[in-house]
Amino acid sequence: MTKALAMISGGLDSTLAAKLIKDQGIEVIGICFKSYFFGPKNAIKMTKQIDIPLEIVDFSKEHFELVKSPKHGYGKNINPCIDCHTMMLNYTGKLLEKYEADFIITGEVLNQRPMSQNRISLDIVKKESGFSDKILRPLCAKNLNPTKMELEGLVDREKLLDISGRTRKVQMELAEKWGIVDYPSPAGGCKLTEPGYAKRLKELLEHKEMPSINDLEILRLGRHFRVSDKAKIISCRTAEETAEIKEYLTTKDMIFLAEDFKGSMVIIVGEPTEEDIEFAARVTGRYCKGRDEEKVKIKYGYFKKAFSNQIEVKPATDEEIDEFILQN
Repeated sequence: MTKALAMISGGLDSTLAAKLIKDQGIEVIGICFKSYFFGPKNAIKMTKQIDIPLEIVDFSKEHFELVKSPKHGYGKNINPCIDCHTMMLNYTGKLLEKYEADFIITGEVLNQRPMSQNRISLDIVKKESGFSDKILRPLCAKNLNPTKMELEGLVDREKLLDISGRTRKVQMELAEKWGIVDYPSPAGGCKLTEPGYAKRLKELLEHKEMPSINDLEILRLGRHFRVSDKAKIISCRTAEETAEIKEYLTTKDMIFLAEDFKGSMVIIVGEPTEEDIEFAARVTGRYCKGRDEEKVKIKYGYFKKAFSNQIEVKPATDEEIDEFILQN
């Protein structure tokens, strides 16, 4: 029986591509990639809807090295889509033998994304993957030259599609026809495409060559302030953020809380100076109920240790906040 590996991002297009090939009587196994910037949650949900098994490949470390220095550069934010797709195809190609599969399916659509899915980019990805004769793009196959799989009769070309451009009409009609629901927006699962996260990551890499996993996770949470080359302040916005960020803190990180007023938990990560510590206290004052007071008492100490320090400060002004905050 013919067998294919379908690269499943968790979005609609890759799910439809897998379903289209499955409906030709071909066995399809989903392959999903996990990194520091995207995970398998959506892929798990989507493959259940089309009833195919899913294998998860964790390539976090290798992918992060690629993100820091992509051969083909970035998209609109800090997303190296061409290099990322190439790496995924290479990984998937190397799994063909393991799963005794004949070819690879992707959900790419010609010209859907102006930089990473134009004809030149698709050809680059195909060539540099190392498995150019094993790649099938079912959703736009009729806009491309026939593949080896079509010419040899493994796949019926007449049952493939000719979708092109940024419209989602055909995909949405197919989703309704096949009962595929609750699918995410395009690129919705990759943090590298989110402007706020991308800006924070780019800024972090300028100050820290080897960020930890915790550093990367913290980028998603709170308001961030760059106060010096080796220290950054984070102010939590909600109780939910406060609870989540604690999962990524260490006993080297310093916590600040207003003594007499409810308000934001503030953190310093890195190696702060005395001036950085004072400004963190002032940020704490700004985001507590005592922000309009002339002075507020701030207690602080290291995470999971007693707050053994106290300082009285004037809350930071809006002008100071604007000077140091990393805007989303």
